[in-house]
Amino acid sequence: MAILIVEDDERILQFIKRGLEAEGYLVEGVNSGEEGVILATGAKYDLLLLDLMLPGQSGQEVCRQLREQGITIPVLMLTAMDTLEDKVKGLQLGADDYLTKPFAFDELVARIRALLRRNQNYREETAELVVSDLVLNRDTREIYRNGRLIELTPKEHALLEYLMSSPGRVFSRSKILDHVWGYNADPLTNVVEVYIRNLRKKVDEGFSTPLIKTVRGFGYKLQE
Repeated sequence: MAILIVEDDERILQFIKRGLEAEGYLVEGVNSGEEGVILATGAKYDLLLLDLMLPGQSGQEVCRQLREQGITIPVLMLTAMDTLEDKVKGLQLGADDYLTKPFAFDELVARIRALLRRNQNYREETAELVVSDLVLNRDTREIYRNGRLIELTPKEHALLEYLMSSPGRVFSRSKILDHVWGYNADPLTNVVEVYIRNLRKKVDEGFSTPLIKTVRGFGYKLQE
C-alpha cells in the first residue's frame, strides 16, 4: 500500500515516514501543497496524509483541488487546529478523517487501516509477491524463480521486495536509498547501483527474460 505524506515539518514527516515504512507501507513525502497536488494527480497512492497548515497552498486547498479533479484517494488531515469549525470545514472539502496533533503513532496507524478498509480499492497485503516466475514469500523470507531457490542478503532481499511491491513502477535511486538504507544514507554513495548489479546476477542471470529494468534518467523497475 502506497501512502503520500504532505507535511512541511521535516522532523514530523520523517518520524511518520519511518514508522509507516516499519509497518510495511510504501511512503513518499513532500513539504508543500503544490508538490502534493502534482504527485497525487500523477501517481497512484492508496492514502494521503495531509497537513492542514502548509506554506503557500493550504491542506484545505489541496484537498479541495484534488476532489474537484475527481481524485478519490482517502485523505487523513493532520493538524494542530482542533476546533469543531476547522474539522467540519476539512470534512466538507473532502477529507475522510481528521487527526489532531500531537497524536499517538498507534492511533495514526489505526486510522490509516480503517480508511484503507473503507476504500473500495483496498486490498489485504498478501504473503506472496509474484512477478512472472519470480516469487517472494514475506512469511518464510524465501525467494524462488522458476522453482529455483535464490539466496539473498538481507539488504538484497529488502531491495527486491521493494521493487516487487509495485511491478512496473519506476523507483528513483533516491527513493530506493531512502527506503532500503534510511533517510540519512550518503546521497553520493553508489550502493544502489552495486546492489542492483548483484540482484541482476542472482535473479536474472541464467533466465531468458530479465525482470530488473533500468529506466535511464529515472531509476529502476521490476517488470515482466
